[in-house]
Amino acid sequence: MNQNDIRDRLLQHGKALFNAPRLQVIQFTKVPAADALYSDLTGHPHAYVLANIMNQQMNAQKAWLIPYKISQKLHGFSMDALRSLSLDDVVRLMKHPKPLHHYVNKMGKFFHLAVQRIHERYADDASRMWAGRPSTAEVIHRFREFDGVGPKISHLAVNDLARRFKVPFQDYSSIDISADVHVRRVFARLGLCAADATAEQIICAARALHPEFPGMLDFACYEIGRNWCKARGPECSACYMRNSCAIGSGEK
Repeated sequence: MNQNDIRDRLLQHGKALFNAPRLQVIQFTKVPAADALYSDLTGHPHAYVLANIMNQQMNAQKAWLIPYKISQKLHGFSMDALRSLSLDDVVRLMKHPKPLHHYVNKMGKFFHLAVQRIHERYADDASRMWAGRPSTAEVIHRFREFDGVGPKISHLAVNDLARRFKVPFQDYSSIDISADVHVRRVFARLGLCAADATAEQIICAARALHPEFPGMLDFACYEIGRNWCKARGPECSACYMRNSCAIGSGEK
């Protein structure tokens, strides 16, 4: 099977995931109350933005729990309450009684600056970042303007808005694939990149395969890598791409 055939099979499943109905509560942490907070783009869109900013340099599920745990300490998560916090307040909330992140001082600063930016730039309503069917390039740029946010976080955030939240955009061409360990492994085993390919090389490969929406390939590859195509003991019999994969087909 050539690369175009492999791409088409991945896209077929990716499109099915993209077109699936939106869940009322989207799972980010496996903690129902936390997931309900992040799924509330109408009442608490800033929670989703802040959780994305915290998602770095530690386990993703634990990072996503940080804003929720702060909300528990504040007995709410309104922008009014968050705006009243000084940087020292935020660091204290993240540090005691147990640190919520490996780098409390740095992440506390990012959190505090993000709250101020949402207040000053978006009048306390973070949903203005993606309202009005903007281009994906514009929304990615808006995420990148937050301190601490790089390409990976910004593309993941906008990809989730498109796929999981069903936020409409003018286009999807600027959303890149996220070259995490799962996607890298699947791309390599399917022959879409070299085994030692860099993240940038994988991103460029996805752009070449599906330029109108490179991030569409992310949905299927992440699912395959997380559920079946494991680093050790891959469950090839359960994977629908097994006949296209050197490991699944028994090739060396």
